[in-house]
Amino acid sequence: MRLIAKTFFVVALSSACASFAIAADKPASATQPAAEHGAALAAAIAGDWRSAKNTARDVYRHPRETLSFFGVAPDQTVVEITPGGGWYSEILAPYLRDNGRYIAAIAKSSDPNSYGGRNNKALRDKFAADAAHYGKAAVVEFDAKAPVFGAPGSADTVLTFRNVHNWVDAGNAEAYFKAFFAVLKSGGTLGVADHRAKPGTDLEKMKESGYLTEELVTKLATDAGFKLDAKSEINANPKDTADHPNGVWTLPPTNRHDAADAAKYKAIGESDRMTLRFVKP
Repeated sequence: MRLIAKTFFVVALSSACASFAIAADKPASATQPAAEHGAALAAAIAGDWRSAKNTARDVYRHPRETLSFFGVAPDQTVVEITPGGGWYSEILAPYLRDNGRYIAAIAKSSDPNSYGGRNNKALRDKFAADAAHYGKAAVVEFDAKAPVFGAPGSADTVLTFRNVHNWVDAGNAEAYFKAFFAVLKSGGTLGVADHRAKPGTDLEKMKESGYLTEELVTKLATDAGFKLDAKSEINANPKDTADHPNGVWTLPPTNRHDAADAAKYKAIGESDRMTLRFVKP
């Protein structure tokens, strides 16, 4: 793998992530990558193939801490569900290229001009344009009404970032979580990050705002057979009230607000997010 020449100061990931983790049944360090994986992950995050637009958002998305918390290791088979334009693909595909496997699971779209259709094309174009880093990445298309992400028990880790709220709104979230459970090996990890609503927020408000309660996401996962392993405040944002005129889309990066309010929402930054790790028994 071609990497930009840089010197990295890599702290012990187990200590760094343990400080963020709130364990449900066991400490987060039990599933974190070995220390020797830290340099490879840091290098993938710092890679010169990543777009400047995407690296500017690292401050909100904390990719090193998040992927370490989820226990992603370079020899795993990792399925990322609906990766959009490939923000995490830019990190995961090169990180897994030599010893693991990265699979981007995208929903089939009959309309190439739809949001999903444009994202699917952008992701395929990204992979095709840089075979050195993405040449071994796989793309799996699935039916959103009956999702299947691969052969049963074939994945070590399933990851999904800021997608569950869309499935809740569409009414098919249960089918997704059952499909996550099916594709994972016994002992495999499901990592979920999404916009966090205040406890007690009703379902209609969640659908309208794009923010979900941790209780709802945890129920979706445990009803599918998962066990909550740990949760983290890595992606918390105390500046976000989760109450905006246009829901979560008011905030960056969507910025659906009046121009006069740009400074206000820029100061808040991206949304407050839950980060939950589940395990398939």
